[in-house]
Amino acid sequence: MALEADLAWLRAHTPLTRRAAEQLVEEDWHDHTLCLAIHLDLKMIPVVEALRQTGARVLLLGANPATTRDEVVAWLTEAGAVARAAYGMDDDARLEAMDWAIGRRPTFLSEMGGEVTVRLVRMRPDVAAAVRAGMEATGTGLRRLAEVALPFPVFNWDELPLKQGLHNRHLVGLTVWNTFLNVTGLTLHGRRVLVMGFGPVGRGIADYAQRWGAIVAVADPDPRRQVEARHQGCLVQTLEEALPAAQVVITATGRERVLGSPQFRLLRPGAILLNAGHSNLEIDVPALRRFSPTPVRPHIEAVDLDGGRRVYLLAGGAMFNLAAGPGDPYDAFDLTSAIMLEGIRFMVRRHAEFPPGVHLFPAEVEHAVVANLE
Repeated sequence: MALEADLAWLRAHTPLTRRAAEQLVEEDWHDHTLCLAIHLDLKMIPVVEALRQTGARVLLLGANPATTRDEVVAWLTEAGAVARAAYGMDDDARLEAMDWAIGRRPTFLSEMGGEVTVRLVRMRPDVAAAVRAGMEATGTGLRRLAEVALPFPVFNWDELPLKQGLHNRHLVGLTVWNTFLNVTGLTLHGRRVLVMGFGPVGRGIADYAQRWGAIVAVADPDPRRQVEARHQGCLVQTLEEALPAAQVVITATGRERVLGSPQFRLLRPGAILLNAGHSNLEIDVPALRRFSPTPVRPHIEAVDLDGGRRVYLLAGGAMFNLAAGPGDPYDAFDLTSAIMLEGIRFMVRRHAEFPPGVHLFPAEVEHAVVANLE
């Protein structure tokens, strides 16, 4: 009952997604199999339901086991999707789920993280040869895709101006710190926050931390981003300079193990560690687990490092605003999910016009969505 009430509230506040879904009714995709590797939370229900209405076979995988909601998976299975996803799946189960989806020979892919596409290209070139196109929504996924020779076009919607400028920057920054307050019971006023990575997500995190009263330092190896951080009023430092003073350390790089054992030795007692990037390993959680963390509150573990220094890990290093909170507000995510649906529609209709490799969606995808803004 709680899910039905939340879903009714979501539908009432997502008009752009509803209109994008209505446009899919005219499509006949009975011959298509769509594999979606996405964050399976409430906000994905209208997207998957709309795809099912086209007659397409929909395969669902969780982009992150910490952000998968079992009740959402159950709902979407009732709606006719076929899922291999559950909260807390281990790595072996996730690989098995990917292989299961690949074995069903999808014709189109829509991912958050690029893992299925990379595995498909490397392990099953016979299946990859029959895939017509894919989509990728994250910077992490785009970096992974750059490591393989793609035999089909993949559409990049992470770098669309509206998604990057609004979703990546403003929504993540807002929801990360709102979730931080709810989980820890702490404010940022006067607290020293280190933001690792100053791409669009990192900029938003730093911006909202400043608005909440934090003293913000930024660590990013790119000199151009260092200039941008200074212009935003942040202190730019190396990790060696920033970590000993940081009371809160947040990763937003899209890369793995950027905060690992060498950096743990620099942490001050009481430091709080969290991640806002796609990968659960931006913080080297396996290295921290060697110190036998102890749960102290929901989504908070205490880790006693060498020398008696206690630090705190939030949400097991998973994407914090989704793993420990509700993620983006419904009305704000409306634009993102509508772009996703319009992107899938464009991909299915127009993929043959593009050669293999990564392509930014043309502006018409965003224009089709914002044309419905009231």
